[in-house]
Amino acid sequence: MGNLVAVIGRPNVGKSTLFNRITQSRKAIVDPVSGVTRDRHYGTADWNGKSFNIVDTGGYISGSDDVFEEQIRRQVKIALGECDKVIFVVDGTAGITDLDEMVARILRKSNRKIYLAVNKTDTPDKALYTAEFYSLGFGDFFPISAINGSGTGELLDALVMDMPNDDDSEKEKLPKITIVGRPNVGKSSFLNALMGEDRHVVTPIAGTTRDAIHTRFTSFGFDFLLVDTAGLRKKSKVKEDLEFYSVMRTISAIEDSDVCILMIDATEGFESQDMNIFSLIQKNHKGLVVLVNKWDLVEKDQHTVDVFKDAILKRTSPFKDIPILFVSAITKQRLLKALETAMEVYKNRSLRIPARKLNDYILPIIEKQPPPSMKGKYIQIKFATQLPTYYPSFAFFCNLPQYVKESYQRFLENKLREGFGFTGVPIEIYFRKK
Repeated sequence: MGNLVAVIGRPNVGKSTLFNRITQSRKAIVDPVSGVTRDRHYGTADWNGKSFNIVDTGGYISGSDDVFEEQIRRQVKIALGECDKVIFVVDGTAGITDLDEMVARILRKSNRKIYLAVNKTDTPDKALYTAEFYSLGFGDFFPISAINGSGTGELLDALVMDMPNDDDSEKEKLPKITIVGRPNVGKSSFLNALMGEDRHVVTPIAGTTRDAIHTRFTSFGFDFLLVDTAGLRKKSKVKEDLEFYSVMRTISAIEDSDVCILMIDATEGFESQDMNIFSLIQKNHKGLVVLVNKWDLVEKDQHTVDVFKDAILKRTSPFKDIPILFVSAITKQRLLKALETAMEVYKNRSLRIPARKLNDYILPIIEKQPPPSMKGKYIQIKFATQLPTYYPSFAFFCNLPQYVKESYQRFLENKLREGFGFTGVPIEIYFRKK
């Protein structure tokens, strides 16, 4: 996607309400992902066909205005370092406060696009008193009500106006592979093992606006960009904000990749934070390979691998078509196999199936096992086609799309995986009126 939006402002202006509005409105096809240890501070949203990730910075700040002024200042600066656009929320009924002024000063110095949202102005008489907000220096602003939604459509229209469409947002030729995971699972060791093999073929490439470091990897017959997020760019005073910072960093890294290698610690298993990162990868429609690192430290018998795999796939269900490899960054066990698998997943994600081939395969399966009837009505699927998105998505044209159950959608997805091999790649299926 490449679009990360941060919702910024002092406490109690309605940031979280606006975040919930954007990530739950009917036009925004969204599934918010729970935060690292707290709930619901980042999600994915879709508006007018443009997708973006959104972070509610308010979820990471609690307490009174005066105690947390320094904390707000730091979080705003971290958010500016990671995001592409900012929604700056103020309270239209309270007027401009000192804290608003402080946040505005930081935002004015950034080169980010700022959208000023004056909240709690849901009636014309309240909107009359908003003129003072021009003095914050951001030009025109958006009078909104996060609670009832008034004005939020105009805000979102402006927000997505210059974002790339999903289907043309990934035009760079070289595959981008990112290693993500919780702190201390071995990401740096994995990268060092790869880079140490043959340093002279590694060429650094200028980073993006968010300073993600891209390294061109051309050893062992590979040619791809490694998006390095492990242990880079230590920012001052970041320890207090480590959770918030790691969330922002992970979102940016996932957005900036084609395939994510999710590394987990074999000695700790698949934890809730691993699940959060997995969900983000899936919601962003990125390819996925799971690496179970530190496998050399685990006592094993002939069942250990299967038990471990089953435990992971139980958590990631219903998406079970995922390559899982057991590696050791220290002993360099199966590291090249990990890269080979990531490139296979990249090819799977780029797979395009001609309409005739698709229909010759899937229509006889549908005829043999049609969708169950609903309310005495029979669903007839006549045609299927792959949509021109940068990830595999399919439209099935039928007479009653609203009656197709999720279980049948999963059945079709599994059949597509069996027939064409989309291992490691999330698939979207849509039913449309013929």
